[in-house]
Amino acid sequence: MKHFQQRLFFYSLILYLTHSLPGFAHIGSPGVMVQKEAGKYQVMVSVIPPDVVPGTAKVTIFVEAGRAKTVLARPIYFSSGDEGAPVHDEMKPVAANRFEGVVWMMDSGSSSIELKLDGPDGKASIVVPVLSIPTTMTPMPAGTGLGLAALGVLLVVLFITTVGASLADGTVKPGQSVPVSFRRKRLVGMGIAAILITVGLTGWRAWWTAWANHYRNHELYVALPIHSEVHENAVHQPVLTIRLDTSGFAQGGTKNRRLSFLVPDHGKLMHVFLVRTPGLDAFAHLHPDRDGTTDFRSNVPNLPAGNYLVYADIVFRSGFSETLTDTVAIPGRTQKTGVDSKNRSETDPDDSWLVTEPMGVRSNAVGLPHLDDDMVLCGIPGASSKLADGATMLWTDKPAQVLETGTPYLLKFAVADSLGKPAPLEPYLGMGGHAAIVRSDGTVYIHLHPVGTYSMAAETFLVNRIADTTRSFHYPNAKLFRDSVDRYVSQLKTLPEAEKNAILMASMPPMSHQMKVNNMVEFPYAFPRAGHYRIWVQVKRNGKVLTGVFDTQVKE
Repeated sequence: MKHFQQRLFFYSLILYLTHSLPGFAHIGSPGVMVQKEAGKYQVMVSVIPPDVVPGTAKVTIFVEAGRAKTVLARPIYFSSGDEGAPVHDEMKPVAANRFEGVVWMMDSGSSSIELKLDGPDGKASIVVPVLSIPTTMTPMPAGTGLGLAALGVLLVVLFITTVGASLADGTVKPGQSVPVSFRRKRLVGMGIAAILITVGLTGWRAWWTAWANHYRNHELYVALPIHSEVHENAVHQPVLTIRLDTSGFAQGGTKNRRLSFLVPDHGKLMHVFLVRTPGLDAFAHLHPDRDGTTDFRSNVPNLPAGNYLVYADIVFRSGFSETLTDTVAIPGRTQKTGVDSKNRSETDPDDSWLVTEPMGVRSNAVGLPHLDDDMVLCGIPGASSKLADGATMLWTDKPAQVLETGTPYLLKFAVADSLGKPAPLEPYLGMGGHAAIVRSDGTVYIHLHPVGTYSMAAETFLVNRIADTTRSFHYPNAKLFRDSVDRYVSQLKTLPEAEKNAILMASMPPMSHQMKVNNMVEFPYAFPRAGHYRIWVQVKRNGKVLTGVFDTQVKE
């Protein structure tokens, strides 16, 4: 019992820390990765935005196909558009087909980095959505602070003595002694100078403190709080309710959100991922319906009881996307709630869930989930996962048994039917597949697409904003906009699958990112921290969403 209480406290602490992490469109994964084709070029782009604004974003471009001689980059902010954007900076070639450089992000908010490629294979441009938001107040190094303090004291002494000398020594001829009255005058002047500089420094200190407090309270990014709970409806169906907490809106700044201007991403206003702790053995990908402006509700599928991490992805009209985090307890079934899975209805036809084995534990690392590194596929370290329809998903090109942090990987997965033949895949929410990655302690989460780690809806609105020639953006009527979005989302649910996917794909920027084999899907990603990770890969086949599960270990 005591051991159970200790473990419960440990995981409760983890959940609390996870809830307090910055959001954005991920948790614990800084930056954006993009893999796209533009013209004759195929590129992978990594952007690490600054955590202090103004600051510099680090941009790395890998030209995987095509001959590029120059790559230019510049930031384009949603607020000012293309007309208010600065000139391009040239990225430096550092290796074969690799360019690097920095881009100054001078403004906060939703933004993008526009890349222009030029070379023998022509010209092309790519837009990478980036959130330019201050997330920290960097403290001054102790050595720098002491050096500046000593310099400040020296300047104050020089200022006071200079004032005194100007009233005494500076008024007599060279070699002439200073009269006693002038000495008294010097002391008075130095005293007045000391008082004035003290008043000035005190006022400057008060201004600096007020500015720092304003920056901390209004400029620093603050994740939008949510409150999640599971309760029963009138027919004893467990229902998940997620309420957006608007209590901080009155303070303004980054605490405020334009909730009426949420936009659908892949046809859904919210993507919710539930992951049971500590074993990460139960998983659900849900799409709640909006009820009013702040509430989202979804029927809970047949998940086992336990504590779950909640990751809720949303996107705003400005292209600002973020992941909202919370924890929720799903209770065990009683006589009233103990209906079987056939009687449970899902809010959305694209909802999916899976219950599988928990992550394992090494004998020499008690409490640390890990990957069994004993599977080899075609001579290459790999892994496989059995799917619900009898097919098998294979991690085909896993580069090593243990992966490295910060290294850009293409996570490639293939599906074979029960006879071992390639199993053709269907579009899932307008794309070839989706993936979610969670670190064993929940402190890293990412929702991946074949084109990268960003929201397709964010890219759509940022690309449209760049095409807009106006210097400033004006929001439409909030109620009309919200109602039109709700009608669009509701209508999509009633459409046949092929028609729905056609609409979704038409609403996204051209991806030009087709899999070479129809039974494969791949995702670009760089693991940000060492640890043990679980990967859920979701594809669609014969009208059903199938989920493969893979574990991996990552080291520095």
